[in-house]
Order: sequence, then structure tokens, then C-alpha cells
Amino acid sequence: MSWHIAAPDGTLAAAIERKIDTKTKPLGALGQLEALARQVALVQQTLTPQLRRPHVLVFAADHGIARAGVSQYPPEVTHQMVRNFAGGGAAINVFCRQNGLGLTIVDAGVRGSFADLGDAVRDEKIAEGTQSFAQGPAMTAAQCADALARGACLADELGAAGCNVLGLGEMGIGNTSAAAVLMHVLTGRPLAECVGRGTGLDAAGLARKLAVLAQAVGAQPVDAADPRAVLATFGGFEIAQMVGALLRAAEHRMLLLIDGFIASAALLVAARLVPEILAYCVFCHESDEQGHRLLLAELGGRPLLRLGLRLGEGTGCALAYPLVQAAVNFLNEMASFESAGVSDDSGTAAG
Repeated sequence: MSWHIAAPDGTLAAAIERKIDTKTKPLGALGQLEALARQVALVQQTLTPQLRRPHVLVFAADHGIARAGVSQYPPEVTHQMVRNFAGGGAAINVFCRQNGLGLTIVDAGVRGSFADLGDAVRDEKIAEGTQSFAQGPAMTAAQCADALARGACLADELGAAGCNVLGLGEMGIGNTSAAAVLMHVLTGRPLAECVGRGTGLDAAGLARKLAVLAQAVGAQPVDAADPRAVLATFGGFEIAQMVGALLRAAEHRMLLLIDGFIASAALLVAARLVPEILAYCVFCHESDEQGHRLLLAELGGRPLLRLGLRLGEGTGCALAYPLVQAAVNFLNEMASFESAGVSDDSGTAAG
């Protein structure tokens, strides 16, 4: 599978800038909201952007590496949390309801069945969790390709339904380990800078996690210049499906809401495959997971929020979405100096 993502055409850039600068405010006074409005207008190639059918996909999967004791919680929690999502009781459910975002829960590779939940959980299961990359590759090349394709198909479906804003979340005990190793291998940063406390490990737990991951990386040689191979070796089924969804959504010129550490690791893989994807990304927050700040810097991301979050699930996307709305609304609805009859001789609004 290949992707064809074009960077947004910059032809409208000057007109967008002029529209922002002639609003009834001092130049630059809306700060990061101005950059966000500019980005959305460029992505949509219009001076009057619209946000349509915003949606969050939450991908869940189990990780073989979790059996090596890299998390404070047992692997069974992944299955239990998916049931919580399906019942509407998780943080992502609350925030999506609050801010008017659609939500789909995707079983990308969770151990156990959700057949009793009907269509509350979308079945895209690749397998009953990945293999432990402490012993061998997490998935086969065929499984990785399948996961990428399934994620892409979900983005296709949403695009066909009129969605032009997509947020991605995840659930999977052990997935901060997978994300940390992906970051380490693809960026070359020291592993210790990439590995964090995840679900809340103490100092001894963090040291054990780092030791397990260091051993696993040493035992699994892979070409860092081959992002697909890196993803198959160290990733998770939910991460791979996120990569596919991100890439296809960017092909559809959707605005991409990027959540925390794991979602950013998926984006790192996607950006190594097609760098143009970064122009479509809104970095919703900087999480409290140790490696996220460095990963954002690697991706050139400027987060909208810094709330100390480390939950995942796409919660940062849902929380930041009102800021995206605010950026679009000021661009479309705020008066200009001319329309309001306000002098802008000094470059600032009166008062």
C-alpha cells in the first residue's frame, strides 16, 4: 500500500494572512489561534473553512511485551477498558459527548471477544495481541500490512460520510513501551529519554521497564530507514491501524488531531513514510509521559494544551477540539476593521 499526500497549496496563504491581520484586534493578538486558523484554512484551501462531522477513532489492542512486567496494570485491563468505552463510561466518552465529536471504538487486536456488545465495538482484530518483541518481531509483515489497510479503510468510511476532522486515540496495556522503542529506533534518541512511567510505574518499575526494552532492542536488529519494518518489529496492532488511518485521512485532506505519546509515535511512523502528512496535524497537547516533549520537538509540533495528561484514549483531541472551533469561528465570524468601522491606522484596534 502506498500513499499520495500533497502538501497544502500555499497560493491562498497571503489572502488568509490578510484576512487574519485585518480582524478587529492587534496584530498577532490571538496568538496560537491565529496559526491554527491559518493551518485549517490552508488544509481546506478556503478563506471560510468549515468543520464537519468531527470524529475520534479509538484503537485498542494487546501487546505481548506487557507480559514482561513493563506496566503497572495487567494485560486484562485492555479488554476491560474496551468494555468501559462501549458502555460510555470512560473519559473519552465524556469529552466526546461534551464537545460534539463522534466516537468509534475499534478492536484492532484485543484478547477476547466483544461479540456480545454488537456494533458498540468495531471488529478489526488482526490477532489476539502481538507477540512479545522481547523474543521476536511483534507482528509479521503481512499482519502489519493488514493493520495499515484496515486503518485506511476506516478513514475512507469517515471521509465518505463527510468527516473532515479526525482525532485518534488508543488503549493497550504495554503500548507506551512499544511507542518508546519506535521513537528510539526512528529518531536515534537514547532509549532512556524515550521511556517513561506509562500507567504510573515507580522508580523500580521504570528501571525494570528500561532494562526489558534495552534487551529487546538489542535482540531485534532492524533497519531504522525502513519504517514499516520498525513498526512490524516493535509496534502494536492499534498503532499500525492508527498509522494507516492517519495516512489515508491526510490523503482525504482531513485535519488530524494528534493526541499524546502513543498517537505521536504512530504519527512519527507515518511521517517517516510520507513527511507531507505533518502539514495536516494539530498537536492537541503535551502529555506528562517523559518522551512526549522530545517527540513533539522531533515532529515540529506546537501543542495547544499542557495539562499534565497521560491517559491516552484520544482525550487530548476531544479537549482541544473547542480551540479548533474557536480558531475557525474567529476567522469566519469576527469583524474586520473595515466592516466594523474601526480605525486601524496604528495597526491596533481602538481602545
